[in-house]
Amino acid sequence: MTPIEPINKGAIEGIAPLLQVFDMPTSLQFYRDILGFTVQDSSGKGDDVDWVLLRLNDFILMLNTAYERDNRPSSPDIGRLAGHQDLTLYLGYPDIDALYEYLFGKGVKMDRPQITKYNWKAIHFFDPDGYQICFHWPVK
Repeated sequence: MTPIEPINKGAIEGIAPLLQVFDMPTSLQFYRDILGFTVQDSSGKGDDVDWVLLRLNDFILMLNTAYERDNRPSSPDIGRLAGHQDLTLYLGYPDIDALYEYLFGKGVKMDRPQITKYNWKAIHFFDPDGYQICFHWPVK
């Protein structure tokens, strides 16, 4: 039996999570206009598209609508949203207190920064679709 060749780890360049979202304009307003991501590519023009590729420094994130425009229900499916609790996006940020003040000023609902059990200062909040986001940084 011939051994399987290992993956060329040097050829892998990052990871890009894909999140299913209910309303793309609302999600873009959050990720682009509040968190500062830029749209690198999309499935069309404007904000009411079905797919976008976002970038924030080295972090890549894709958003895709859970429903095609013609089939979108009037409100999100609660059962579908419950599954979003299985995912948290962790991003590093050195000044958690300043980021908290900025996000709080933009209307993002969250608790004040906390020191975690693993000795990092962190803030946790949810995007419009119920995905949890955590910005954290080691305590010195």
